[in-house]
Amino acid sequence: MKLLLFLIAGAAVAGAAIMPYALECEARRNPMGIDSAQPRLGWKLKSAEQNQSQSAYQIVVAGDAGEVWDSGRVASAETTWIGYSGKPLASFQRYRWKVRVWDAKGVPSEYSDAAEWTMSIAGSDWRARWISHPDHVLRSGPLPLFRKEVMLEKPLRRAIVLVAGVGFHELRINGSKVGDHVLAPAWTNYRATVNYETFDVTAELKPGANALGVMLGNGFYNVAGGRYTKYTGSFGHPRLALQLHLEFADGTAREVTTDATWRAHEGPITFSCIYGGEDYDARLELPGWDTPGYNDAQWSRVTTGEAPGGLLRAQASPPVKVQRTLGTTRVTEPKPGVKVYDLGLNFAGWPKLTVHGPAGAAVKMIPGELLTPEGLVTQRSSGGPTSFSYTLKGSGTEVWTPRFTYYGFRYVQVETTATVGKLEGEFVYLDAPRAGTFSSSNELFDRIHTLIDTAVRSNLQHSLTDCPHREKLGWLEVSHLMGASLLYNWDLRTFLPKVIRDVREAQTVDGLIPSIAPEYVTFGGAFRDSPEWGSAGVILPWLAWQWYGDRQTLAFAYPMMKRYNEYLGTRAKDGLLTYGLGDWYDIGPGAPGNSKLTPLGITASATWWADLKVLEGAAQVLGKSTETAAWAAQAGTLRQRFQEAFYQPAGVTYGTGSQTSLAMPLALGMAPVEARGALAEKLVADIRARGNHTSAGDVGYSYVLSALTQAGRGDAIFDMAANPEAPSYAAQLSRGATSLTEAWDANPASSQNHLMLGHIVQWFYAGLAGIRPDGGAPAARHVVIQPEPAGDVRWVKAAWESVRGPVKVDWRLEGGAMRLSVEIPPGMTADVRLPGAAARAVGSGRHDFTQRR
Repeated sequence: MKLLLFLIAGAAVAGAAIMPYALECEARRNPMGIDSAQPRLGWKLKSAEQNQSQSAYQIVVAGDAGEVWDSGRVASAETTWIGYSGKPLASFQRYRWKVRVWDAKGVPSEYSDAAEWTMSIAGSDWRARWISHPDHVLRSGPLPLFRKEVMLEKPLRRAIVLVAGVGFHELRINGSKVGDHVLAPAWTNYRATVNYETFDVTAELKPGANALGVMLGNGFYNVAGGRYTKYTGSFGHPRLALQLHLEFADGTAREVTTDATWRAHEGPITFSCIYGGEDYDARLELPGWDTPGYNDAQWSRVTTGEAPGGLLRAQASPPVKVQRTLGTTRVTEPKPGVKVYDLGLNFAGWPKLTVHGPAGAAVKMIPGELLTPEGLVTQRSSGGPTSFSYTLKGSGTEVWTPRFTYYGFRYVQVETTATVGKLEGEFVYLDAPRAGTFSSSNELFDRIHTLIDTAVRSNLQHSLTDCPHREKLGWLEVSHLMGASLLYNWDLRTFLPKVIRDVREAQTVDGLIPSIAPEYVTFGGAFRDSPEWGSAGVILPWLAWQWYGDRQTLAFAYPMMKRYNEYLGTRAKDGLLTYGLGDWYDIGPGAPGNSKLTPLGITASATWWADLKVLEGAAQVLGKSTETAAWAAQAGTLRQRFQEAFYQPAGVTYGTGSQTSLAMPLALGMAPVEARGALAEKLVADIRARGNHTSAGDVGYSYVLSALTQAGRGDAIFDMAANPEAPSYAAQLSRGATSLTEAWDANPASSQNHLMLGHIVQWFYAGLAGIRPDGGAPAARHVVIQPEPAGDVRWVKAAWESVRGPVKVDWRLEGGAMRLSVEIPPGMTADVRLPGAAARAVGSGRHDFTQRR
């Protein structure tokens, strides 16, 4: 009754021009597993009127025992990251909340629909012990199963389960899998953090006997090898901690935890490696092992004790899920008994096999991105040998997918004597909300956007990986250099903090931020220590602040940011940094790799200067005025040394005059104001001299596009993007690429599914569509709408779902005029700038403009 009253009580008299919707707790809708004592709440606003905003809000929160917080009327325009400030929150409890707001005229809205969140563990309520299979041999298989029966002798009110299986787990109750997550939980540095998942399993349990079953996988926790691996290393053998919280109708509660009473057995997964693939022998299945009444007398007693070492945390970042199933587009038989299935797309995931045949027949599946001239699968570009294998049990039609590994591929080579009924592909990636849409009259640009987006999806896993096959590591430069391109398309509010924690936990005692995080393997030289990579630890928290207004994440990262700057200072020579990988994969003489055209001092020192400007801004946001001044002074000194070392005023150029040498000082604001026009013209001239091609690589290309956009030279970007000749996106498409490739020329020796060169997405949104968040007004308080038509583009439609609501742009050229429609959500203001016209300030709502050309 109290809950019902909460849902209907408190409605205000209708009349406010705005209404809250899309309520979130910690940037998630109705989340399970909140472990913060003061979770942060937020909402969006909608209104049929123009120029509307919020002047105040009131939040009400209730638990099972009644109201726990009423904020009262708070005069504020804030709609994001508002901290709970009520009574202490209890473990496993569900809390319902609602909000009402006052519009710009002070008129209150009705209360919103109720939202909710469910707590996980508060304080010392975690009681589970870590358990493992008694065979502690570190190997790639067989993998263990665990089970426990639970009797429910009285009516159940609620059941919440917390599960942490490392490397990966699959939880089963009464014969069925719980949830739709795969490759769970999120991988981490297990010595520092271990994530657990939270599920409401009330509906899965029944009166009387119930069975809990868990399968474990190796993942990144135990890379024992046996086939292809990028590295070998282990945190230990797989292990499990689980706590089932039961609340009964009579008000009592009970905890069921992993302990010495659980039983273990080897399962049918005989080999599993995050790099090398997975083998499954269906003849080894134990029918009914995860159902009540199963006879587990032959199972072993588990071993209890040693924990992985990391702090248990409720997973807040999105899960990975199967997002799409791909059918076969073509089947060939390059030699007798060998068939090759073309799934039509280079993606991250695994094959889904439908087969029938006799018991003991094996199906070997070799995935790959490319084919040999003979039509067989090759893993030259993706790393191998990697394979999947399924051995039949001989019981009619059998369907199988791997569980605890994935790979990047398009083709599957199948070798078997059994009858394959169907071979499909399951595309798996992070279940982050989509934030952006872009389309235009230029079909090629839409295809390029899809090409890049496929690579982004493939590499949005629990880390932002560079490729989904041979490395699967969180190379850090991508996260900040591709930052805007990612954030236009995806809502990464809960993912960025996970990456930033990974980076902080990877930082060494002397302040170095290594080039990958988590740092599962220690590389040597510049592959471990390169400023353009390590600076993700500084720039990424700033992106979280600018785009999302996440001050908490910025504050969490600030000590790491300071220590990294101190470390860079120890590496400086004559006040500059002159080491690292530089403009990786730029287009110069010889094979792609280390920078060939741009001095290391330019990329490293310019990145360091960007770090210092971020630190200056972060200190100001965090109220550290003394440090703000110190960072500004250090940045000024570094800029002066940079100018002395690399700027050539007589020739108006930097360094070698390469595109990256020119673009980085321009895009970052280091170049003298009076020289910016000439430097931009030199940059365009170099692009033209190369036949409308870039020469920049992984680091420089992002700055080339930013510098050209700032200079209003979308024409040069258009000509590069539309160029059909290699090196270009269009050339990759013409060569049959379905995902962005590692090398500009789609070199078959390089990865065919790589994230690092997708920066043009930022231009699609910021340049062609003209949606430009104002970095000085974090959390999308203000945007600039400045579309810049280029080339033969006649129309563009784009939308970006900001933290305040959707921003939409729709323009077209027709009848000698440019017609622009803009939609701005309540609580946001915008400056609209049509080509050659003065800016016009607007508030929320739809605004239409026409400009004669």
